[in-house]
Amino acid sequence: MVSTEQFRKTFEALFKEIGKVVIGQREVMEQMLIAMLCDGNALLEGYPGLAKTLLVKTMAQLMDFDFSRIQFTPDLMPSDITGTYVLQETGGRRVFKFEQGPIFANIILADEINRATPKTQSALLEAMQEKQVTVGNETFKLDLPFFVLATQNPIEQEGTYPLPEAQTDRFLLKITTEYPSMEEEKAIVDRYAETLRSPHLRKVLNKSSMVALQQYTRQIPVSKDIKARAVKIVTATRKGKSLIEYGASPRASIGLVLAAKARALIHGRNHVTNEDLNSVALPVLRHRIILNFEAERKGISADEAVLEILKQVK
Repeated sequence: MVSTEQFRKTFEALFKEIGKVVIGQREVMEQMLIAMLCDGNALLEGYPGLAKTLLVKTMAQLMDFDFSRIQFTPDLMPSDITGTYVLQETGGRRVFKFEQGPIFANIILADEINRATPKTQSALLEAMQEKQVTVGNETFKLDLPFFVLATQNPIEQEGTYPLPEAQTDRFLLKITTEYPSMEEEKAIVDRYAETLRSPHLRKVLNKSSMVALQQYTRQIPVSKDIKARAVKIVTATRKGKSLIEYGASPRASIGLVLAAKARALIHGRNHVTNEDLNSVALPVLRHRIILNFEAERKGISADEAVLEILKQVK
């Protein structure tokens, strides 16, 4: 049987390969990997130029997966994503044949997802949740493993459409990308402003190994105390009306425990700790709660509301 320490070394090799292209952003990389190990989808939010797209593309390169990038724009139609039937002439007969869209891949980079209209955004819903696409009267299964890693700019920026609440809940994690430190930014300038070279990347994972890792993640044991605390954290988002108007659903409780298991595996442990739970609480919950007017008036963020709950639920 493979030990958790061997898994940790595999993940460290993955992060090292990504580091050949992307400087910093270790926490973002880890959270993206957590989403994949949980067979979930991730939403990366941050201002332009913070390597969100580059990070997803590099992650896909290091895994022997089919990769597809969809650039979301206001004029993108649902059929541009799922595919459509086209009329073809074969042997003197005209028949409709289904032409697959870019959604038929293992890793989908939905770039700047909030620049498309809500109708087009919702075309991803079935694929994200059911791992299938329905066009007309036919349903097409997607190849597993399947992940949607979407990027978006903050909604204050011009020309964006906020994601529907039903869709944001289908993202296991909402990952925020921050500006690099002074040292990291100097290293970025040194790497990309002075030389022009493409580093050789070694593939670290393939489809079968990712499916096996997903199964192993679910087998990581969680103590009753930690499981109970995870549920208390989520239910506290529904009870604490001082800051939160609408709390998280039971899907958040499942996501919190699963994500904590994945983090434990990445760090080479075969059990979940409270540190794992605290670490994944923000990306799991920040997009699943709606603040009340009083909290917004005071300028309190969703992250601050979640951190307040973590302090209260011991």
